[in-house]
Amino acid sequence: MRPLTQTDINLLTGIASQMAISIINAISYQILLESEKKYRDLVENAHSIILQMDKNGRITFFNEFAQRFFGYTEKEIIGKSVIGTIVPDTTENRAGLGKLIEDLALNPDRHTVSENKGILKNGDTVWIAWTYKPIFEEESVKEVLCIGSDVTKLRLAEQEKKNLEAQLQRAQKMEALGRLAGGVAHDLNNILTGIVSYPDLLLMQIPEDSTLRKPILAIQKSGEKAAAVVQDLLTMARRGVSVSEVVNLNDIVKEYLKSPEYKRLVQDYPDAVVETDLNPELVNILGSPVHLSKTLMNLVLNAAEAMGSLKGKITISTKSICLEKQKEGYESIKEGEYSVLSVSDTGQGISPEDLPKIFEPFYTKKVMGLSGSGLGLAVVWGTVKDHNGFIDIQTETGHGTRFDLYFPITRKQATKEEEQGVMEDFMGDEKILVVDDVEQQRDIASALLGRLGYTVIALNSGEKAVEFLKENTVDLVILDMIMEPGIDGLETYKRIVETHPDQKAIIVSGYAETERVKEAQALGVGTYLKKPYTLNKLGSAVRKALDG
Repeated sequence: MRPLTQTDINLLTGIASQMAISIINAISYQILLESEKKYRDLVENAHSIILQMDKNGRITFFNEFAQRFFGYTEKEIIGKSVIGTIVPDTTENRAGLGKLIEDLALNPDRHTVSENKGILKNGDTVWIAWTYKPIFEEESVKEVLCIGSDVTKLRLAEQEKKNLEAQLQRAQKMEALGRLAGGVAHDLNNILTGIVSYPDLLLMQIPEDSTLRKPILAIQKSGEKAAAVVQDLLTMARRGVSVSEVVNLNDIVKEYLKSPEYKRLVQDYPDAVVETDLNPELVNILGSPVHLSKTLMNLVLNAAEAMGSLKGKITISTKSICLEKQKEGYESIKEGEYSVLSVSDTGQGISPEDLPKIFEPFYTKKVMGLSGSGLGLAVVWGTVKDHNGFIDIQTETGHGTRFDLYFPITRKQATKEEEQGVMEDFMGDEKILVVDDVEQQRDIASALLGRLGYTVIALNSGEKAVEFLKENTVDLVILDMIMEPGIDGLETYKRIVETHPDQKAIIVSGYAETERVKEAQALGVGTYLKKPYTLNKLGSAVRKALDG
């Protein structure tokens, strides 16, 4: 090997220098890649909506959390405008986007935030709190970094708080007015006794052809009208109304349609067509037939007056429903089983300004003296509250109104003899498993089945039912279709038949028959039973399933 010359040394030095630069560049690039990976992992795994959009609102980056939240894949959303995808397409939003870009360009260091309504891919509405940061290129805004947090629950909680406060104020006002009305009614009754009773004595003492008879009769008639107003005041005051009688709202409707009050309404409002849509399987309630009839009369009269001389339709309908969650409407309606009496009209509707006040006594847009005492809806409110019920109103100015009165159902029958006869038809001694996530529903089913002689086990979830049946057997399983937060009735039955392929079952639900119910029936489930059910319906479904 020859010794290195200066030329060789210079060559090797140059090569070493280039290799060093290459190694440094490779290390720097690796560090850059690792830094970028850390940044991307941080952004992608952040529990926040992170997106970038260009100055025209087109999305250029959409992190994984945003994809899961809004329901879009990266391929579906990149290049699309935020308007019409994750933000409603309105003139206001389009103008707001342009103003946002302008403001960010003028004030890049200002902390810019907003709270906006958004839309998911499935159409649901959400509320997002956004923070914005402009990204510049050559002194102009190239893109905007947007970081958002879901504040929908907070928004809903605030709205619910406002609604509850309004309902509380309304309830307190009605309670105070009721106490006042009750006191006034008591005093008026004492005064009216003379006005109504003494004319009878006077008429007995004057001749038949006396000119005094007509004014005395007019005094008595006026006294009787005043007494009817006082009775409305007492009803509104909610004093002494007994709600212990088993009542079917269909009977209330049918009796009203035969009453003199209804015949007079038909004469006074000939252009108002009254139709009925009564559920023949309506469940009974506990109530006062007299007060329920007066309530229906007031609602129908109110509907007719809303239409005035215009042609229109009034519909009286009934149905039984099971609310598995609290329903928010004119007031909060608790979960439970109800029979609902509805009266709708095609009149002028109720304005948003008037809606909170319509149940206040004497609050009316009508001419006093021509269309009633001004207590009609106040009586409706008092009666519904006496029956531990709730009221919901659907109205739109110019398109009519619907009043829905929710009354808690009862399992009692009109006569004890009738109930005893039904029980004998459906009694048995088999073992039945009841699966329902609502404790009240489990208690009801257990009590009814117990009275029919069955041995009942009740569990609160599909998962527990599956585990129970791994080591036990039952003759019949009664499954609620909707159970939260666990598996539903269909999934529960699928897992049960893995170990008990011939297991007999019934599906129950407070909702209409769905595709999942039909799928369960295709797998072998027998009867579909809709809540709320009567003893007759439950007993019949059980025996049909067991004997089938």
